[in-house]
Amino acid sequence: MADIEKAHDYHIDPELEKKVPPAYADAIRRGSVPEEILKHSHDADEALKAVQLHEGQVLVLDEATNKRILRRIDYNLLPVMCVVYGLNFLDKVSISYAAIMGLEKDIGLKGNEYEWLGSMFYFGYIAWEYPTNRLLQRLPIGKYSAGCVIAWGAVLTCFAGVTDFGGAVAVRFFLGVCESAVTPGFALITSQWYTKKEQGTRTGIWFSFNGFAQIFGGLVAYGIAKGVNKDGASLAGWQIIFLTIGLLTMSIGIIFLFVVPDNQLNARWLSEEDRYLAIERIRVNQQGVGNKHFKWYQFREALTDPLTWAIVFYALVADIPNGGITNFFAQLIEGFGYTEEQSLLYAAPAGAVEVVTLVAGGFLGDRYGNRLLVSTFGLVTGITGVALIVGLPLGNDKGRLAGYYLYNAVAMPFVALLAHISSNIAGYTKKTTVAALYLIGYCVGNIIGPQVFRPQDAPRYIPAVITILCCLSVCLLDILFIYCYCRMQNKKKAAMRAEPGYVKLENQEFLDLTDRENPEFTYTL
Repeated sequence: MADIEKAHDYHIDPELEKKVPPAYADAIRRGSVPEEILKHSHDADEALKAVQLHEGQVLVLDEATNKRILRRIDYNLLPVMCVVYGLNFLDKVSISYAAIMGLEKDIGLKGNEYEWLGSMFYFGYIAWEYPTNRLLQRLPIGKYSAGCVIAWGAVLTCFAGVTDFGGAVAVRFFLGVCESAVTPGFALITSQWYTKKEQGTRTGIWFSFNGFAQIFGGLVAYGIAKGVNKDGASLAGWQIIFLTIGLLTMSIGIIFLFVVPDNQLNARWLSEEDRYLAIERIRVNQQGVGNKHFKWYQFREALTDPLTWAIVFYALVADIPNGGITNFFAQLIEGFGYTEEQSLLYAAPAGAVEVVTLVAGGFLGDRYGNRLLVSTFGLVTGITGVALIVGLPLGNDKGRLAGYYLYNAVAMPFVALLAHISSNIAGYTKKTTVAALYLIGYCVGNIIGPQVFRPQDAPRYIPAVITILCCLSVCLLDILFIYCYCRMQNKKKAAMRAEPGYVKLENQEFLDLTDRENPEFTYTL
């Protein structure tokens, strides 16, 4: 961690003096600002360029203007982000719908090959996760994300032509590659456009479309299955599912390309003045909108920060249950005593539970300034649901189905930590690195998850359900650790700012400083 407690000697390195603004050099000579903070200021955030272009101009960001710009941002960004993220979930779980519709028999799957198809998506995801985060930093984020959306839709349509296990493995792998940009990209976009107090609610909204997708997908899959069984079709039901979702994804990806800008500076739907004000309104984040240069010191800080590994550990452990349930929820419900078609239909209410808990959790977390503790409600609810699944007798199909519905509240802390990365990890290289590591942990957990659902344990899968119960309990402890750690860091930062002689630099918010080296940075709980 950079030494930000005391200023260095009252001199400045000649090479540094050539790079930093004169006012910053003077601050070092006076001994009022640590040189360590300023040594990267010549490579500041993109937002600083916009600020410098408007120096001398008076632009007022009053409350009414702030609300007007926020509404415009919401109307243009949130709808397309929500639909894309819903499709992102639907693409992953489409294989579960396909399994109920005869995929395994039609392409000759045997043994645990279906389980490996579930995991293969995450091998592709993990292989491309760090490279895609570097590309999200280097390339225009809106255009790169749109390209990935269109590509994953095209890959999914290819699944309709699969005839054997090898072909299915290839499609699932490249589907993971293409989708690996979505979650980190959306986290970065959210941090670019929204203040810390707004990010939890917005992240909860776009992530909640996983739940809407589960409702929509279950109803569509049920309708296709009923129609094919009743009237027949030239294509199998599972082929129709892949074609429908894939073509829809490609269409939305094209819309995304034209609607979502790379940052405030090239937003078509904002005037030139409003673009500057849209940057000014996020000054309170102490972050900015992005820096395209890879910074080794920020990468090293990400790897040595205890907060990073607490977040990654959560993703790994929490997504062992997610990986299993995502790929086996239809089979699990069928094991409760329902038919194949009923298992598609009865999965839909689980999406409603996810929507309600995510939106409510995001709103309450931002309202009361305590996302982490609010999110533990989801974990406790999920643990209760899993306990019902494993504890109720085999004949109590309604009670065990209710337990499955309650389980779906566990997305709350995962989303809270996504918002945590947006709000609390500063320095663009550090942020993209932590986001990549978080989603690598997510991938590892999802790779392990399907493997705990062993064929010999069907239909109840008791060992898998017990594993899920243990994982969620460990996650609860990890969330509490993250909460306590951030509170401790905030107290240390407050003490630094209270020291005699401490001076805050002009536009320090836009110097692309990390959360640990910036004494002005406060962690949102």
